Formats: sequence, structure tokens, C-alpha cells
Amino acid sequence: MVNVLFCGNDGVFDGFLTCMLSMMKRTSSDEPFAFHIFTMELTRLSPRYTGIPPERVALLERTIKKYNLGNTLTVTDVTDLYARELAYCPNEGAYCSPYTLIRLLTDLVDGIPDKLLYLDADIMFNRDVHLLYDTDLTGYELAAARDHYGKYLLYPNYMNAGVILFNMKECRRTGLFEKARKEIRRKKFLFADQTAIIHATTRKKLLPQRFNDQKFLHKHTVVRHFSKRLFYLPYPHTENIKQWQVDKVHNTFRYHQFDDILEEYQAVMAEDHKA
Repeated sequence: MVNVLFCGNDGVFDGFLTCMLSMMKRTSSDEPFAFHIFTMELTRLSPRYTGIPPERVALLERTIKKYNLGNTLTVTDVTDLYARELAYCPNEGAYCSPYTLIRLLTDLVDGIPDKLLYLDADIMFNRDVHLLYDTDLTGYELAAARDHYGKYLLYPNYMNAGVILFNMKECRRTGLFEKARKEIRRKKFLFADQTAIIHATTRKKLLPQRFNDQKFLHKHTVVRHFSKRLFYLPYPHTENIKQWQVDKVHNTFRYHQFDDILEEYQAVMAEDHKA
């Protein structure tokens, strides 16, 4: 099984769907995917912070089963775990949302396998997932690529936490997630969970940029991360274009490599709206 973890709620459903489609369409192996999603309800902070509706879960399940009947989806409500471990911490007002914090609960959730690929929702696979997933993690807690901007602005080996391959057995042994939660409770950080994971990691394997390309899309790019990007023209500015914003992907990035995936995404969503 290829074990994959997402964290979030219905607000990033389009990301879950497009990323899952990209993995299934770009991977030639018959090996099934085991998709995991952590979600929660946190309406004391915002009325938008609710879980994923059952009908949306069912839509994801129907979609992944079309590719392989062995594909599975497990949605875990971590509301109680969050309340116990992270509620009212200094980082609840994180740069994205408190949903970025809930991956730090991974070691406390039953049924999580020993090898796990964590992905932000704004991820698309351009090539076979096994190029990343089959990385040998013996002796390492995790593998990740450098952050495109952080490696220049902070320090050369500063990693981006949007794509992380975890060796959960080693993480449990070293207490990585427990240490990260302590960091999150201790102090407010600009990049919250990413900083906490970096501080808590004892030994990591640094991957080439093609496994988390935040700015460019090359033929050799395995993972394109649609994170906030700096543009220089017509004047220096940033934009946060996501892969499900199809017109912007075409008109701003001029990408058409994902058209087969995005067309299927639009068809699935249109069918859902009819239902």
C-alpha cells in the first residue's frame, strides 16, 4: 500500500480530490493507495472550521474506487485529540489555519502505518508517486526537500513541510511528534507546525527539489507544490494560485501538463452538483 495523509476540512476538498487524482493517474503500479484524512471541528475560532460532510467523503471514495477497488479512504475526526493536546496554544492563529497543526497528532491516531507520505492539499504529482514513496528511510525520521525561498532567506538546508515522507516507527522511537507539540505549545512561530517539525527532527534525509517544486514545473518534477509564489512582473508581488483554479493555472502559469487530471476533476465536481 502507498499510505498518504492529508489534513484539513471541506475548504480544501478540491485539493484533496485533485491531488488524489494526480497520484492515481500518474502512477503506473497496481499497488493500491490507502488515503488518510485528519479533520476536526473548531467553530469556536470560525464558523467555517467544521469537518468534511459525509457526502463529500462518499464522493472521494467513489472516485478512488474507480481506479482500484483496493484503494481505501479513512477519515479521522481528531477534534478531541486537538482539544487535549493543542487547544489554545499560541499557534492557533497559524498563517494558514489550525488545520495545519493537526498532523502533529499523527502518532496518537490508531492504525497509522510505519511509512506515511504527508501532503499539503495544494500538491499535484507530475510523475509516479513511487519515485518519492520508495525512498529508503532506514535510520531517518523523515525525508523532505528544501524550501525554495527558505534555503536562500533562512539557511541552506531549511526544509519545506508540505511534502514529508515519514518513517513512523523511527518517529515514535525518538518522540518527534511529541517534541513538536511541546514546541507548538511553548511559543508562537511564524511558520508554526513547519518550524516545530524542523526543531523536533533529529535526523532527516534531504530530497532533491523535484520532489517539492514550489516555483517551477520541469519534465523531471515529481511533485508540483502550488504554494504562494513570488512574481517579478509586471511588478514584484506574490500570488497564491491553487491547482483547482483551472483558469489561473492555464493563464498565469501556462501549464497544460495537468489538463487530463483537471478535466476529470471538473467532471467529478459537475456530476456531484447534479446529484
